[in-house]
Amino acid sequence: MTTFFLFRTCAHAIFLLAVCAVTPVNAQSNAALELVLNQMDKAGATFRTTEASFVWEQYTSVVKETDEQKGKVYFRREGNEIQMAVDVTDPYPKYVLLTGSKLQLFEPRLDRVTEYNIQKNQGEFEMFLVLGFGGGGHAMLKSFDVNYLGSETLDGVETSKLDLVPKSQKIRGMFPHIVLWIDPGDGISVRQQLFQPDGDYRLARYSNIQLNRKISDAVFKLRTKNKTTIESVSPRN
Repeated sequence: MTTFFLFRTCAHAIFLLAVCAVTPVNAQSNAALELVLNQMDKAGATFRTTEASFVWEQYTSVVKETDEQKGKVYFRREGNEIQMAVDVTDPYPKYVLLTGSKLQLFEPRLDRVTEYNIQKNQGEFEMFLVLGFGGGGHAMLKSFDVNYLGSETLDGVETSKLDLVPKSQKIRGMFPHIVLWIDPGDGISVRQQLFQPDGDYRLARYSNIQLNRKISDAVFKLRTKNKTTIESVSPRN
């Protein structure tokens, strides 16, 4: 992942604009960033549920190939807990359920559930879980250095583009930086790109986003059978 690619350009431009007695670019960017964070805070304060269609792309730089998955994702707040369910429909069905300290992957083709205990890394999972989806804006500043990159129009919507650099060295080793595209109308992320050190990246595109609508409890349950194999994976030390 790269560093903030506008940093040096902005620094030089600030100097020139200051000489010309014009409002510095960094002040404008800070004001724009504060506005976006406030919009995200507002969305986080009223967040109950979110559901959306997604297209996830995993780009592998070594072979220059992109794997794509499609489906729907669901989030809901249960007390102080955020739960997530992912229904992958293409290229083949998978179901992911995250509740509390348990992450479950159900693969219907194999009739197998793999359970992961994420208790040791629960905070990190939750940090990414709510990123741009009800987690608020200023709360991100606890875990990320955030930079405003300007606006970009996606599918007819002018979004605010943010660059996030994890403060945790461990997380930064996996994802040196992350880009979010925020819809200012509802304070929700419509696109996310997670860059990896080796040149790979993960790109998530969301559409048909529905906020604070009732989601059936059945969505947050695995549709397994009596003969479904269940495997537990112990956390790494």
